[in-house]
Amino acid sequence: MHVAILTFEGYNELDSLIALGVLNRIKSDDWRVTIATPSLKVTSMNGVVIEQMSTLEEACAADAVIVGSGIATREVVEDPAIMNVLRRLDPSRQLIAAQCSGALVLAKLGLLNDIPACTDLTTKPWVVAAGVEVLNQPFYAKDNIATAGGCLASHYLAAWIIARLEGDDAAERALHYVAPVGEKEEYIERAWRNITPYLPAHAPALARLNNQEAAGPAEAPAM
Repeated sequence: MHVAILTFEGYNELDSLIALGVLNRIKSDDWRVTIATPSLKVTSMNGVVIEQMSTLEEACAADAVIVGSGIATREVVEDPAIMNVLRRLDPSRQLIAAQCSGALVLAKLGLLNDIPACTDLTTKPWVVAAGVEVLNQPFYAKDNIATAGGCLASHYLAAWIIARLEGDDAAERALHYVAPVGEKEEYIERAWRNITPYLPAHAPALARLNNQEAAGPAEAPAM
């Protein structure tokens, strides 16, 4: 499984790197999380430079993609070199998520047609202008597309992806690891309260579909 986090010049560290940390709580030989960038290096809104781990082309073939946020997203959606590559994103074969202004990227790609979205307050008017309804909540998903609004909602996207690909138990373990000591149950409960309504009812993790179909029906992971 490959999860790619699209990260552009002027990126928000909280949006890309919190998701990276939570997703990497899955310790499996076939689990890979990368920062996908349009260039060999990108610099954050606060001057943090990171190197490319995968290309945008590789991200478009990943099992799951998070479109990160940043101060230059409006420039990103006006860059044909970037957007022409991202048109290969396909929710029929991969999970696609957007953090904050990443929702603007999905809107411009036409991936939010008839789908409301969550985003940050700064980006909200741009997403609305793109014809997308913006919800006053931190997380929303429909089928294989999810959006989150607010930097500290990034762990909701990460947990949603883990739950979809590896199951609820794996997502809960990842959340438990990163949650503050003394508040772990509260954090996990809040996360499930926001994520559970948008998880497929009684659906197995995508990574296990083939095995479960071969073995016959199985119960969904316990909450």
